Amino acid sequence: MSRPNVLVIAGHDPSGGAGIQADIEAIGACGAHPATVVTALTCQDTVNVHAVMPTDEAFFDDCLTRLLDDMTFAAIKTGVLADVTQVRRVAAVAEALPEIPLVVDPVLVAAGGGRLAADSVAAAMVDDLLPRATISTPNVREAQTLCDGETDIAACGARLTRHGGHVLITGGDETEDTHVHNQLYGRNGRLRAYDWPRLPGTFHGSGCTLAATLAGLLAGGRSLEDAVIEAQHRTWNMLSSAFAAGQGQAIPSRYAR
Repeated sequence: MSRPNVLVIAGHDPSGGAGIQADIEAIGACGAHPATVVTALTCQDTVNVHAVMPTDEAFFDDCLTRLLDDMTFAAIKTGVLADVTQVRRVAAVAEALPEIPLVVDPVLVAAGGGRLAADSVAAAMVDDLLPRATISTPNVREAQTLCDGETDIAACGARLTRHGGHVLITGGDETEDTHVHNQLYGRNGRLRAYDWPRLPGTFHGSGCTLAATLAGLLAGGRSLEDAVIEAQHRTWNMLSSAFAAGQGQAIPSRYAR
């Protein structure tokens, strides 16, 4: 029996709600095998991020190189990239392997407000990484940050796809509506909008879960359109079955279908 491999490049969350552990669970639930390179250790709980320690540059590069030499990958998924060097290294991998779907979750700020990456990382993502992504999955705040504070979501979608690829801008953090509005953009503008009933409460790792599920489905051979729809459906189900592991946000039940 074989499974498609997914290369996950993301940070470690000791609470197990987000980051590498969320990616492992969500990708495994799709029937794919996650191989992981840790970009940073975080001091984090279900409430917020309190500190970030990037992985040593040489060690990070060695881990990445050895996995790429040893394994064949059907998709690549990124989460927290701790510095500009990491962004450019991943962009170089994507450039060398253009046939492999790349899902970029541009994690910049935790849901609790803690910073996970500097402004220079956001700029490097826009310039070097997003043009090579099959799809990126920023929430509204992340899309606005990537676009230098632009508040018009359509303008953000246009800017983030101007060099190719797609972007799914998610509205889970916008709490003023009874529904979550997610919007898919491509080079020709907005391609589709998706509305999901808003669930009560707040969730730790929902963005990681969505992006990792997308990567797992793409690795399994789903088309981008089908993967975007099914990943949202699976994520909504996981959030609806979320559980309280600590005193902060609920953690998605990533084995729920």
